[in-house]
Amino acid sequence: MASHENRPIRRVIVSGYYGFRNSGDEAVLKSILNALRSEGEAQGIEIQPVVLSADPAWTTAMYGCEAVPRMSPSVLLRELRRCDGLISGGGSLLQDATGWKTIPYYTGVLAFAQMLGKPTFIYSQGVGPVNRGWLFAPIRRVMKRSRYLSVRDQESAALLGRMGVPTDRIEVVPDPVMGLPLPEGSAASSHKRSSEELPVVGISLRYWRKDGADLERAAEALAVLAKRRAVKLRFLPFHTPDDAEASNVVMERLQAIGLGNSAMELAAPGDDPQQMLLEVSRCDVLFGMRLHALIYAANQRVPMLGLSYDPKIDQFLKRLAITAIGTTESLSAEQFADHAVALLDGPDAWRQNHAEAIDRLKRESQRPAQQIAALLRQMTRR
Repeated sequence: MASHENRPIRRVIVSGYYGFRNSGDEAVLKSILNALRSEGEAQGIEIQPVVLSADPAWTTAMYGCEAVPRMSPSVLLRELRRCDGLISGGGSLLQDATGWKTIPYYTGVLAFAQMLGKPTFIYSQGVGPVNRGWLFAPIRRVMKRSRYLSVRDQESAALLGRMGVPTDRIEVVPDPVMGLPLPEGSAASSHKRSSEELPVVGISLRYWRKDGADLERAAEALAVLAKRRAVKLRFLPFHTPDDAEASNVVMERLQAIGLGNSAMELAAPGDDPQQMLLEVSRCDVLFGMRLHALIYAANQRVPMLGLSYDPKIDQFLKRLAITAIGTTESLSAEQFADHAVALLDGPDAWRQNHAEAIDRLKRESQRPAQQIAALLRQMTRR
């Protein structure tokens, strides 16, 4: 391997939903940066990332990399002229469930780079849902012109295929967060507690239904568990302040229903995604609505119960041969409590049953960084 001083430098822009302090998306960024650094070193190049961020100063302070405003065309033009390529991803960037403007933004950034002759790389994206047919064309155009294309599930690959993207060019890989390590110097819980300690059930909820019926059902299910088994319900807000507010709604409802001999609390892990990963590692079971709460649990081999609000939840669980315990439309409180107690009583069996799938996802999560580093190494710098 070349010495650090002599390694060729490749400057790469990273585009995604970054700088909004959403733990899942920040974990994606942290995972991508880690993987690019390690794969660049392995292949004898130094990859210098420049992140498009909603809060560049915060992103730079958090990750120690360059960051620039994501909504400034003049800044993007300047950085594209200086860069060797652009990475788009990961996360659910190409979907219109949250509005029609998202897809034009991310495809526009890609098209701008391609117009300037810069290679583009699609990094483990979740594609869809795309309900507006007119958005197929810009997605198809930038995907076909990208040098490397990876998505995080078969359903995303199939959707791109229906849009007209050649499926033999699409690599299906895990979410990058499967490769995220715990913070340096920390250790996950051994999942063995003294007889005095209550087992911890981590809970990741978010607002979804406007009438709040999904959170009401979650509260009822957690109340049945809390009365059946003494546990500590630890709420983990992945996107602040919204998830903390949703958690407080459920906690207030639980207070009214009653907790038996159980306890509850709201965690405050801060903005660092690795600290949230550490929080999840210390749970005995995780009940998750956020996709990255479930990915964190798989990363740390924590038995999980998923509550589905979007196909991406079911798609991830399917890769572990797991079915969601319920949806935002339907959740049986008794069935939830039955499954939670079974996981609390038999965590080792769960880990053994899913070890092979988890190991495979961890290993394959590095694949996009390996491919991108190899392509960057082969390039002649302009």
